Amino acid sequence: MSKTMAINAGSSSLKFQIIEMPEETVISKGLVERIGLAEGNLEIKYTDAEGQSQKFTLTEEIADHSRAVELLLSNLLELGIIQDFEEIKGVGHRVVAGGEIYKESTLVNEELIKNVEDLAEFAPLHNPAEAVVMRVFQEKLPHATMAAVFDTSFHTTMPAENYLYSLPYEFYENYSVRKYGAHGTSHQFVAHRAAEIVGKPIEDLRIITCHLGNGASITAVKNGESIDTSMGFTPLAGVTMGTRTGDIDASVIPFIMEKEGISDINEVINIFNKKSGLLGLSGVSSDMRDVEEAAEAGNERAQTALDIFYNRVIKYVGQYVAIMNGVDVVVFTAGIGENSKETREIVMKNFEYMGVKIDSERNNTRDEAIISTDDSTVTVINIPTNEEIAIARDVERLKAN
Repeated sequence: MSKTMAINAGSSSLKFQIIEMPEETVISKGLVERIGLAEGNLEIKYTDAEGQSQKFTLTEEIADHSRAVELLLSNLLELGIIQDFEEIKGVGHRVVAGGEIYKESTLVNEELIKNVEDLAEFAPLHNPAEAVVMRVFQEKLPHATMAAVFDTSFHTTMPAENYLYSLPYEFYENYSVRKYGAHGTSHQFVAHRAAEIVGKPIEDLRIITCHLGNGASITAVKNGESIDTSMGFTPLAGVTMGTRTGDIDASVIPFIMEKEGISDINEVINIFNKKSGLLGLSGVSSDMRDVEEAAEAGNERAQTALDIFYNRVIKYVGQYVAIMNGVDVVVFTAGIGENSKETREIVMKNFEYMGVKIDSERNNTRDEAIISTDDSTVTVINIPTNEEIAIARDVERLKAN
């Protein structure tokens, strides 16, 4: 057995899991958050020598991501989760933007880190932090195999008709303006798991994967490849999300700037990213559970927010059915997709004309399950995503090579 760490660095956070491979047993997980603020937090969950579940927490100023990694590693030793750093044989880093350079997970070296830094213009909140974290892990664990696993790589198989915008072509040639998508690791993981569940080669299936969380995206997977996805040049595009607008007419930007007296376009983009979506529509919350509760209590804006969310998901599922000339499997995953039976039922009810049938009893679950009836023309499955396991698998694959 060897231990692999799956690392997900955000702009002010660092999530991790330690996984024993190849058994894929999670022995510890947690996060560092509020990095760069006065009171940072470290949380580590693990099982002690007696088999009891434990949770360690620490609050102190965590100046930057370098300090976050040092704090995490030192406490893994102090808590006895690892006896020495040599136990960690692999580290997989989730990287948001790989551009057109990285079409698959790749071993980390200095050239890759510099490319990740250069690609920061496509993910300014994430790529810089991810580059820093990779460098620190290289320094602390020089013996470990390190891989970068890109959110965008699964979507590099999209044909030009789906990834190009209807802009002057030189914008793509000169500045790489195109659809990149996101959540690729999740979409790939649940698509392959769906193929296993139905017992057919993924190359023979047309699958629509609905990653519905605070960030949400939908992907059309045909013959095992992503052929289209809802997120675009950035994760702002696509369906309505917790705080993001999803698709919107670009002309709204100068209109709002004029009406609100806004001179900095970044202020509008901030509104679109952080103050819109379910939060902006409902005025209640970005959390689906809160919005559902408010709607049940009679809040009309909350109900409208829910209706818009469902509507946008239905539209994307419908168009992907069309471009694939049908669908064999629909998958729901992530926070909303895995946990909201109402969302799954409402979305799929719109495809009854195709012979899709949801079994209400099967759908009353948060676990992995086929939720469609045996005679449904499309198999609908709820699959909890596990991006960390997918990352660890890629590290193992690259170690073997």
